[in-house]
Amino acid sequence: MNIGSLLPRHARYRADHLAFVVGEERLNFSELNSRVNRLANALLASGIRKGQKMATVLPNCEELMLLYWAAAKTGIVIVPGSPLLQESGLITLLRDSDTVIVFADAEFADTLDKIKNDLPEIQNGYWIIRGESIIASGFTAYLDFISESSIDEPPDAELTDDDVYNIMYSSGTTGAPKGIVHTHYVRANYCTHFASAWRMTPESIVLHAGAIVFNGAMLDLMPWMFLGATYILHHYFDAGAVLHAIIKEKVTHMVMVPSQIIALLNHHDFEPEKLRSLEMLQNVGAPLLLEYKHKLNEVLPGIFYELYGVTEGFFSHLDRDDALRKVGSVGTAPPFIDIKILRENGEECDAKEIGEICGRGPMMMSGYYKQPELTKKTIVDGWLHSGDLGFLDEDGFLFLVDRVKDMIISGGVNVYPKDIEEVIIQHPVVAEVSVFGVPDKKWGETPIAAVIMHHGQNVTQKELIMWTNERVDAKFQRIADVQILDAFPRNVAGKTLKREIRESYIKN
Repeated sequence: MNIGSLLPRHARYRADHLAFVVGEERLNFSELNSRVNRLANALLASGIRKGQKMATVLPNCEELMLLYWAAAKTGIVIVPGSPLLQESGLITLLRDSDTVIVFADAEFADTLDKIKNDLPEIQNGYWIIRGESIIASGFTAYLDFISESSIDEPPDAELTDDDVYNIMYSSGTTGAPKGIVHTHYVRANYCTHFASAWRMTPESIVLHAGAIVFNGAMLDLMPWMFLGATYILHHYFDAGAVLHAIIKEKVTHMVMVPSQIIALLNHHDFEPEKLRSLEMLQNVGAPLLLEYKHKLNEVLPGIFYELYGVTEGFFSHLDRDDALRKVGSVGTAPPFIDIKILRENGEECDAKEIGEICGRGPMMMSGYYKQPELTKKTIVDGWLHSGDLGFLDEDGFLFLVDRVKDMIISGGVNVYPKDIEEVIIQHPVVAEVSVFGVPDKKWGETPIAAVIMHHGQNVTQKELIMWTNERVDAKFQRIADVQILDAFPRNVAGKTLKREIRESYIKN
């Protein structure tokens, strides 16, 4: 189960097949393998060895993809860092992960120069900078780093199932980031499972426009390499560019977060009849609101998939054939994965009874890096506790209700923001909505809605409050205020940072 063996195999048997497209670069498997080998050999020549940690602070780019597969060949553990990290967050990640070498974009050179003295364990010359810039003392330009290395296969790292491939740090949307450890065995399971689940083949053409430092990117990145298909990477998400690329490249498979799908559906160039090459549009990160699910299933039937999962290691997915029959569900537990819903006392819930979603399976993390006590609290008797609330219907389909931490308790009643969001999104001028709770002297907490309007349309706060409160199912779901924003704060994965919206509202 050594994922580093995949690329050399394709370089041998599918050498001329288009492997990777980014910007103006179009590499076949032979060319991609040579570039990965050059980087892998440069890493080994620098003295970095199997099991040591290398961090990245890179946007979507060729070098980041090469680092993923150089890590797979050498056994060096890759620690992808968000390009949105500030100085303090970057120091925390590099220290916590025991990083010994850093690859960063030239855009971050000044930031790295400021924090270098706080990280003496990373030697001079082990700060590798990509892109054109004046490199300060102690830094090495990426092209210089790889200039003397060979394109031959690096020495066999003798990798096993249990060797660590990466440490994925949680996005921090619900608290302090945690290092989630994944082995080659886990990533090999990503390869095989998702290739099957998404009905991918060696002729599939994957387009990924979201950040590939996000674990959700592995849902199409790993099966791409497993099958030897084609992977198109955009430097950043632009709805118009995605629509153009689908048509030009005959894209078959895409993984996106809700905000990206919404942007596609609302874009002035969105013409479903031109997108018939698509075989899959898969939603991840948060449930897509029903309003947009209905629209997508209507204009592009038979391509919508949805995944609910936790980076720590289990998931469900809604197959395209169930997208209409079980609309609102996030699907079923796939083969070899078990999901159950637990009450606070640890007992299993009945059908349609809301409780905490727990799961187990072969893609479970080894644990949180250097946090054994937190690992024990999260994985209890072999079951991973997600911190998410949901229920299983009588057919075993999972319905996600909300995160425990997002739940609002108003007058002693549990209020789920998603229920209110599903109402507000039906207003004709509302493009996106995020509901959260704020302290209230009378009720403990009260719901507030932040909204983004469709371009060129508007509604007053008072009108939207009245419209919503006339339509929610219960009095305790009534919103107390509306905040109209031009954009939501999002992390590098494109996920909405509800906590930041709430903090900003309370502050103001």
